[in-house]
Amino acid sequence: MRLLLISFSRALVSQLHWRMLMLTITPFLLSLLLWGLLLALGLTPMIDTLHAAFGANDWFQHGGEAMDSLGLGGLRALMVPLLAMLLLLPVVIFTVLLFVGIVAVPSILRHVSARHYPALEKQHGGSTWGSAWMSLASFAGFAVLWILTLPLNLLPPFTFMLQPLLWGWLTYRVMAYDALAEHAASDERRRLIRAHRWPLYGIGVAAGVMSTAPALVWLAAPAGLLLPFVLPLLAALAIWLYVVVFVFSGLWFVHYSLQALESARLSQPAVVVRGPDDAPMLRDLN
Repeated sequence: MRLLLISFSRALVSQLHWRMLMLTITPFLLSLLLWGLLLALGLTPMIDTLHAAFGANDWFQHGGEAMDSLGLGGLRALMVPLLAMLLLLPVVIFTVLLFVGIVAVPSILRHVSARHYPALEKQHGGSTWGSAWMSLASFAGFAVLWILTLPLNLLPPFTFMLQPLLWGWLTYRVMAYDALAEHAASDERRRLIRAHRWPLYGIGVAAGVMSTAPALVWLAAPAGLLLPFVLPLLAALAIWLYVVVFVFSGLWFVHYSLQALESARLSQPAVVVRGPDDAPMLRDLN
């Protein structure tokens, strides 16, 4: 718990550094460019398909009654566009997480290691391909779980529990690998993640809770603002907030992981061995 709190406070201080604030720009622009292009090309056909499905199955009436019961009757006309955004949201968030991992995490590692762990040896146990495979495999598992648990989100207790838990698992899987890929050897990384899996998962869940903040953009917006020409602006603001959350999460994971790695290496016993000139040397049993 002490390491968890120390790494959180250090991540918070690091987040306020101007270099870390600037790191939010590139992933945001990449996400905005990608999804702006995809939505411009595919959103209208997707909405048309949903409209046809709603009309063929009488879902407009049932959906409208459900929204009226929730006090959201003013949004009935936007039912289909909002549903389309909800279906796309996990892929959008994963794209942001992927861009943060590719663009921001290497810079975060350089910044944090140079300032706090300059003597920590780099053993390069991870790779870009390994990171990409971990991200894609983890997202595949997350997508299956997200689809299976989607109906449970209609029940109030699960609405506020499932999403942070699922996003926490995905963030933990991706960020823990990236945080140790450069400094830890491959077996060392696996051993460390296994030993610290619950605190690391806790950081992921905390990131999942923080990632609900962009959703407040939609909930806090008056119904009159949820117009087709305002939706892209709200989506852009939500994407930037996701980037900020994931950059902070990356800082928290890196601070925790490097401190845990340094402590693990310092705790390794040392033995005296003989060099070529019979002079005693200390060697870590790592």
